[in-house]
Amino acid sequence: MSDAVISVRGLRKSYGEVEALRGIDLEVRQGEIFAFLGPNGAGKTTAISVLEGYLERDAGTVEVLGEDPAGAGRDWRARVGFVLQECRMEPLLTVRETLEMYAGYYRRHRSVSETIELVGLGEKADERAGKLSGGQQRRLDVAVALIGDAELLFLDEPTTGFDPSARRAAWQVVEGLREIGKTVLLTTHYMDEAQALADRVAVIAAGEIIAAGTPDDLGGRREAETVISFRVPDAAAAGARAAVGGDWSGSNGRLELRTGEPTRALNELTAWAIANGVDLGALEVARPSLEDVYLELTGTDAS
Repeated sequence: MSDAVISVRGLRKSYGEVEALRGIDLEVRQGEIFAFLGPNGAGKTTAISVLEGYLERDAGTVEVLGEDPAGAGRDWRARVGFVLQECRMEPLLTVRETLEMYAGYYRRHRSVSETIELVGLGEKADERAGKLSGGQQRRLDVAVALIGDAELLFLDEPTTGFDPSARRAAWQVVEGLREIGKTVLLTTHYMDEAQALADRVAVIAAGEIIAAGTPDDLGGRREAETVISFRVPDAAAAGARAAVGGDWSGSNGRLELRTGEPTRALNELTAWAIANGVDLGALEVARPSLEDVYLELTGTDAS
């Protein structure tokens, strides 16, 4: 496609007899956040290293921002920003001093003050990097990646080790990148992170991309059966089953109904409950989560 920022066809890479990438195809479009998911050892790091121009491939074609990263020069690198899993900034420099230093490496760069505000470090601009919290240091990492006004950013496990509050704050920063027109390739082990941030996702396992699509569509998730679960007194369980057709199961006093028609089933179920004065305790309605689909696709633990 004409708006492809990253275009990969038939990418292969081996380490001796171990085939890390087995002919993957991948496309990331301009202005989207794309999540690359997969268990440890699946080939994510190898693929990203090729896209960043740090690792030579054995076969296939790769274009990133219209160039082959294997031979790209300084001008191309100025258009790409990187946030690695571990970044070590000079602890004695302030946030502002850090960004001023990195800005000096570029022929053209963003405003230091605007970049500080963009990542939410306005109140910490004159704080030494070594005094920042873990979440604040990660924001500084993103600011450094942005200071050269990069068009494309690679974010490698950007919230690993964060507490829930810091993760949510980091998500806001990433969402802000979309709003200013940046393209982001994100690797993460957190399925809720991919669900919240990504426009599209791809799952890699054993060196092959086994599924790709939007978070809602991945692995047929949109069409997957909905599970309606609730608690009722044992005496009412038979009545609930009789009132609503579908695939019923139950254990420990809790009933579950699997259905491809959740609206109809809920209408019939609640009508029966109201007519018979039955409380549907702890009522839940859920489709398979992105994590459920991921585990089914890869056969691994999402963590």
